[in-house]
Order: sequence, then C-alpha cells, then structure tokens
Amino acid sequence: MSGGDKKQGWLARLGQGLARSTAALSDNLTSVLSRRKLDEETLDELEDALIKADLGVTMASRIRQALAATRHDRGISPGAVREVLAGEIAKVLEPVAKPFELSASAHPHVILLVGVNGTGKTTTAAKMAHQFIRSGMTVMLAAADTFRAAAIDQLKVWGKRVGAEVVAKDVGADPAGVAYEALERARAEKCSVLIIDTAGRLQNKTDLMAELAKIVRVLKKLDPSAPHSVVLVLDATTGQNALNQVQIFQEIAGVTSLVVTKLDGTARGGILVAIAERFGLAVNAIGVGESVDDLQAFDAEDFARAIAGLDTKNAAAA
Repeated sequence: MSGGDKKQGWLARLGQGLARSTAALSDNLTSVLSRRKLDEETLDELEDALIKADLGVTMASRIRQALAATRHDRGISPGAVREVLAGEIAKVLEPVAKPFELSASAHPHVILLVGVNGTGKTTTAAKMAHQFIRSGMTVMLAAADTFRAAAIDQLKVWGKRVGAEVVAKDVGADPAGVAYEALERARAEKCSVLIIDTAGRLQNKTDLMAELAKIVRVLKKLDPSAPHSVVLVLDATTGQNALNQVQIFQEIAGVTSLVVTKLDGTARGGILVAIAERFGLAVNAIGVGESVDDLQAFDAEDFARAIAGLDTKNAAAA
C-alpha cells in the first residue's frame, strides 16, 4: 500500500471513528439550525449544544462569538456553521498537535507512560514501539505495572509481535526495580528508546504518587535527565472525567504530552478540544482502533473537520 493510500485509509478510519461524536454534535445542532435567523436565543441554544458535545464552555463561547460576529441577524446554513466550528476547533488544536520528539542526546530516550488502568496504556506502549521500530530505531519495553499479571503478560505478547525486548518480573515486584533494570539493559544494548508501562490505580492516589516518584528517582540515578517524556494515555470514552485525569497526573507525574485512545468507541470526542483549551499539553497521537497501526500522529485540521462532519483537507484533495 502506498503512502497516499495509507493516508486515505487512516482518514477513512478517523471519519468512521469520530462518527458517533459527529452524530451527537449534529443531533444537538440540527434543531437549533432549523431557524432562519441566528439571533441571541438561537446563539444561546447553539452554545448549549456545543457544551453538551463535550467541547467545553470556553470553546463553545469562542464559537458563539465567531458566529455572532459574522452573521448575527441573517440565516446561516448548517454547512457554514460546520466550517466555522471546524475553523475554531482547529485554532485551538493546531498549537498542541505535535508528533513524538526524541532527544538526540538521550541514549536511550526514556518515555514514562502513565494513565488510569483501562485506558489502553499497554497497547499504546506497543503501538508506539512499533512506530519507532518501523522508523529504524531499537526499542525496549518495561512492564512496571507489576500489580496486574494481565498487564505483564499482555506487554510480553505485544513485545514479541512488534519485535521489542520486554523487561518484566513477577507480579508484586518493585516497579522502580523493573524500571531501573530496564534502563540498565537499554543502555548496555544501546537501545534508542525505552518505554516504561506503569500502573494507574487512582483509587490509591497517595500510593501511586509515591510509586511514580520512586520510579523517577531511580531512573535519575542512571540518567539525571530521565525520564525525557511523561506521556499520559487518555480514554476518550470517559468524557469530562478525562479532564480530572489530566489534572491529577499533572500533579503526580509532570505530564509532558498526551495520547488519546478509543475515539472510535465514543460520542465524546469533543473532550479532546476541551483538554487542549484548558491544559495546552502536546497531543502526540490518537487511536481509533485496536490494530498496531491504529495509532497515528495527531493532525489538528483533519480532526477538527472530521468532528464537525466535514471532509478532511486530505480527503477533499484526493
């Protein structure tokens, strides 16, 4: 498959993956936009519809102001509203759409992967490893979620599948010990990247904070600049709760960027916009599927147009 075909395939999956989010937004907008005039009452209802779509109060207010400034007393077509919607969303997302960046001076570049259990951290670790390996890098994975046998076993299976060595110990082992050993081995084997999968038991926030702090502490014994990235994996299906997760993990681990998963299983894809508006953290990639290739670099304009129910720029050009 050519690069262009792969891109078109991804755009099709993105559109399909965001279909529920787009449909929910459309349902909320349809009754509002059936009116001929975009008066104050209609603008109020439009703003409420955008808030219900999880875009956030600030984003909804921005879109309302953009519409009011251009067509306050005239009718406006649903297509024109979608164009304004996509444009305003893209403005917020473009500054945060940043691919994974590895430090040239880090050997290896250490990525600490954090997030609540069930968000897809382990699968994301494998998908990231696959991308790096495909780019010609050597990757090691560390199973530092030692509280769940399933997490350890799953990472081992994924490691074999993508061709990455996995450092793992038995259930109940010290997570920091696993991380330390993995960094030692990754350095000895001259790996390009080390991805450390961690636990995410938020019901025990104090313990989790201490555990992650210890992992960071032992990594710094070997490399004072590690970890070089702290990537938070978010499950889009959690909606507004994702905002709380970003806040908590910012406090616990000093998150540097985000990966958003399960966009294909939710009507709440707009939450990504609210997160970008509030936190301004880099969004490295999004996931709309379970296959190893379903983690893709985040494109702000493609996402904005897809969620607004419009053709993406690349699809339109095809």
